Amino acid sequence: MQNRKPEQDGYSISDLLNVMARLRDPQAGCPWDIEQTFKTIAPYTLEEAYEVVDAIERNDIDHLCEELGDLLLQVVFHARMAEEEKSFDFSDVVNAIVTKLLRRHPHVFPNASLADLQLKESPDLTPEEVRIKWQAIKAEEKAEEKAAKPVQDSLLDAVPNNLPALMIAQKLQDKAAKVNFDWPDVRPVLAKLREELDEIEEALDKGEQEEIAAEVGDFLFAATNLARHLDVDAEQSVRGCNQKFRNRFSYIERAVKAQGRDINKCTLEELDALWDEAKLKNY
Repeated sequence: MQNRKPEQDGYSISDLLNVMARLRDPQAGCPWDIEQTFKTIAPYTLEEAYEVVDAIERNDIDHLCEELGDLLLQVVFHARMAEEEKSFDFSDVVNAIVTKLLRRHPHVFPNASLADLQLKESPDLTPEEVRIKWQAIKAEEKAEEKAAKPVQDSLLDAVPNNLPALMIAQKLQDKAAKVNFDWPDVRPVLAKLREELDEIEEALDKGEQEEIAAEVGDFLFAATNLARHLDVDAEQSVRGCNQKFRNRFSYIERAVKAQGRDINKCTLEELDALWDEAKLKNY
């Protein structure tokens, strides 16, 4: 790897924590880092998470290493700011996740202890059985948290608002489905999609942009519901579609350039024919 200490095998997590502390030092730190808050850093945290996903999708392992470092920096940055206001520190973050992993894997850590690391037997469970156990333990934890709160929160409060819109939509629908607020099968969802398309047409006839935008939103929400009923991750599905569009449009650009033409002077019919070529070639 690059950027290693010449006198050591590599930097440690302690080095990263010390660098972050120095960057946030009011007298000797970096002006930009010093002025940041949880709220101003949050968008970067989300962006770095998506760059990790992008590196995975491109199977770019070297870049994945770099992006995981960037994501780790976000965790360290938030932990440092929390430490400064005496809320918690990085060790608390580590303690919380280790405790959670021990608690949520009783099939691996029966005593919920690191002493279980010495156990040699593999759990006799399928991945699906593990997933069911995980969900059950999470539900117990949520129930305990809910019971400890003096005020009854909405079931949907657990879904954060800073995720991508399609992801939020699918999570909201999942939560509502847990109390049977859901279509019984996929057919009514298809009917709802057709209904929303009709409402978009009605809004178009009125020519009111605000209403058009609202109806398009309803259609996309219903489309996300369709994806959920078909056991498709809406966000990942659209990401895949985005990449497919990139590939096919790039094919069009290369084909037009090979013809010695200006893409701005091509007709829609000509570009569409090249699009069909790209499809046939599995771009």
